[in-house]
Amino acid sequence: MQLNRMYFIALSSILAVSLSPGLPFPSAMAEDMPDMQGMGGPVSDSAQVQIDRALSAAPSTIAKGAKVVGTDAKGNAITLRDGNNGFTCMPGNPSVIGDPPMCMDAASMQWTADFEAHKPKPTNTVPGITYMLAGATQRSDTNPYDKTSPAISVGPHWMILWPFDPKATGLPTKHRATGAYIMWAGTPYAHVHIMGHP
Repeated sequence: MQLNRMYFIALSSILAVSLSPGLPFPSAMAEDMPDMQGMGGPVSDSAQVQIDRALSAAPSTIAKGAKVVGTDAKGNAITLRDGNNGFTCMPGNPSVIGDPPMCMDAASMQWTADFEAHKPKPTNTVPGITYMLAGATQRSDTNPYDKTSPAISVGPHWMILWPFDPKATGLPTKHRATGAYIMWAGTPYAHVHIMGHP
């Protein structure tokens, strides 16, 4: 994905950006991602490039009303476009593993914040939806905090962020090119990963 530690760190700052546009890019994040200038990608990317890349992650029906958060020329996190449908899209950084363009609803943002805070389990009370229809790279389908495994390229997909149990659902736990499977099975942050477009 998709959902690995790198972009969870990036997304945790987006929660603050939603309330405080212009918030500086956290130094802790910069240390974890030395080749990343901000969640919007390289600082040379224009606002329109970031917006287009961010919106490529979502279905057109979601993209047209989504908020877009990226970075300014100084690497500060900013709102690039306001939205009205409860989804926030981020352009990611194509040169960083695990930092793809994505579009998330409020429950997914909460799920992400809980993950980054190392809470025992997510606190969102309804399932979250995350779209990554532009594809992504990831480290692992089993270890949420893997930062060293070789990169895996993943095609267009979307996720339901809710504590699914493989035994109850009958879904597989290994990556597949089509259909659905449970990522990070056996952890509190297990979720359904669905290949293709919704």
